Amino acid sequence: HSAVAVALVVALLGCSLVLSIQAMYSSSDDVVELTPSNFNREVIQSDSLWLVEFYAPWCGHCQNLAPEWKKAATALKGIVKVGAVDADQHKSLGGQYSVRGFPTIKIFGANKNKPEEYQGGRSSQAIVDGAMNALRSLVKDRLSGKSGSSGYNKQSGGGGGGSKKDVVELTDDNFDKMVLESNDVWMVEFFAPWCGHCKNLEPEWTAAATAVKEQTKGKVRLGAVDATVHQVVSSRYGIRGFPTIKIFRKGEEPEDYQGGRTRGDIIEKALDMFSENAPPPELLEILNEDVLKKTCEDSQLCIIGVLPHILDTGAAGRNDYLQVMMKMAEKYKKKMWGWLWTEAGAQMELEASLGIGGFGYPAMAAINTRKMKFALLRGSFSETGIHEFLRELSVGRGSTATLGGGTMPKIYSVEPWDGKDGQLPVEEDYDLSDVDLDDDFDKDEL
Repeated sequence: HSAVAVALVVALLGCSLVLSIQAMYSSSDDVVELTPSNFNREVIQSDSLWLVEFYAPWCGHCQNLAPEWKKAATALKGIVKVGAVDADQHKSLGGQYSVRGFPTIKIFGANKNKPEEYQGGRSSQAIVDGAMNALRSLVKDRLSGKSGSSGYNKQSGGGGGGSKKDVVELTDDNFDKMVLESNDVWMVEFFAPWCGHCKNLEPEWTAAATAVKEQTKGKVRLGAVDATVHQVVSSRYGIRGFPTIKIFRKGEEPEDYQGGRTRGDIIEKALDMFSENAPPPELLEILNEDVLKKTCEDSQLCIIGVLPHILDTGAAGRNDYLQVMMKMAEKYKKKMWGWLWTEAGAQMELEASLGIGGFGYPAMAAINTRKMKFALLRGSFSETGIHEFLRELSVGRGSTATLGGGTMPKIYSVEPWDGKDGQLPVEEDYDLSDVDLDDDFDKDEL
């Protein structure tokens, strides 16, 4: 890998301001670069113990780890395999192993389908020590006959963490009802039992089916048709070679799947289709701590709009601001960020921790609660201004700061906005006619 251009990167995910002057790992290192195309072959089907780092190139903590990771890889050469996944580029692999922060290190030992989280130190010595402890444990298990050589059960048909029941068996009788009448997106494999390529695909398809079902909550489904038995549906779609994979969306012509045949490739395509078809996230008012906590903890980022007081905008003005936020939530729905809003003054401690007060209203902040970092919108509260703000964040640029005190501020429970214009507080009328003025009161003082 050649050196990449110097890029000023401020990572919202808690990584510091750094100058990235070259690719994280290169072919001259002893670190194996892992991708969806080679992960199954290199790691899952391997008899070796693997340490795998999931990283993002813009992450300062990852860049600090890189020289130590390379040293550990050299020290462990021929003993333990050391790899790295650019999980920012290969989101399917990160998603498959529930990677939520960078860097994440996992140990793929006896059971490759259930890697362990590495919790040790980040120095090369600590990494080597952790690897050797895992290796001793693996060898001990093999001596006692607890595990097979690789944990990759080639006889199961699942062959890598999937469950056969997650691949829906489709037939001439159930195809139209299950697939064509469904609101879900379907990836359907047409296979022949005697086909060698189909047998090679089976464990990948099975593993992908389980991962996709979990990650899309069943909105993308994987099915399989034995084309030698169910010839009506197979001839309808002109199936001539095996395996053939087609994508079905309700009301649309089927599309040929042209991507790679590893589970990583299949999962990546499925997640892309899921995000394309997913509804935009809800835009929720911050009514209590639970709303903020759930939205922000379930998302990599949560975008918070602080809108002017209702007396300053009326319902029409507020709805205009909310409409802008909803349009941007739709535009960035693939990111699966959380979207929230509150009225100026309703959550004063939140505003103080974000330093919003000095910029006036409406204001906007993007928060990463896992890293306790935030960024403020400095441009206009408009589609153009917010798009520029979020686009910078999504590529790892933008000025960030630590959330005040490094902890989430107190959130107050408030009544939801009723959708109406604000009401000025009613002033009470006082009748002073029966109030006796003190006789000693010097009326000249008035």
